[in-house]
Amino acid sequence: MDNHTVTDIAALEEIYGKPGKASLIKVADHQTPLYRKWIMASRFCVVSTVGPNGTDGSPRGDDGPVVQELDSKTLLLPDWRGNNRMDTLRNIVQDGRISLMFFVPGSNNVVRVNGTAIVSLDPDLLGRFDQRGNHPRSVAVIAVAEVYSQCARALLRAGIWKADDESANLPTVGQMLAEQEAGFDGVEYDASWGARAEKTMW
Repeated sequence: MDNHTVTDIAALEEIYGKPGKASLIKVADHQTPLYRKWIMASRFCVVSTVGPNGTDGSPRGDDGPVVQELDSKTLLLPDWRGNNRMDTLRNIVQDGRISLMFFVPGSNNVVRVNGTAIVSLDPDLLGRFDQRGNHPRSVAVIAVAEVYSQCARALLRAGIWKADDESANLPTVGQMLAEQEAGFDGVEYDASWGARAEKTMW
């Protein structure tokens, strides 16, 4: 460690000072009516988990609310079709700690949830989710410990909802895969992905 590395909480607190009142009173231990309204309006969230092999951040989306409320202290997050790496699910099975950050297009605020989760195969829970006759293979049952809002500064700095399409010069997923493995046909992967995704979205 060099002389510029902070290794002490007291040193951090000396640098940053005390948190403002709003940042302290915003935390609830359950979904209040207004926090519920926000979360139920969100079709997209970022899920963060931790396990013995490290951390994971995963985007989750739906064409309706990305989670369902079982009760004010419990959220349900379906696991729709993906790449079967199961990074999030592996972490939950081994550790359980989870955080979610909910976004709503057009709003620069976000709502965050911290808690613990289990992976459930309960048919009644799976049956609560239906997309074109399909059901998730599992549901994360999330016990809410904290719910709170996050101020708009980060999204305002980034201009997320004002930005034009900036993706024109980005590499494709096929190109990134071909970079990782010589001989991988990235062009074919990109060309077939749309049709493949349409068949396996749910």
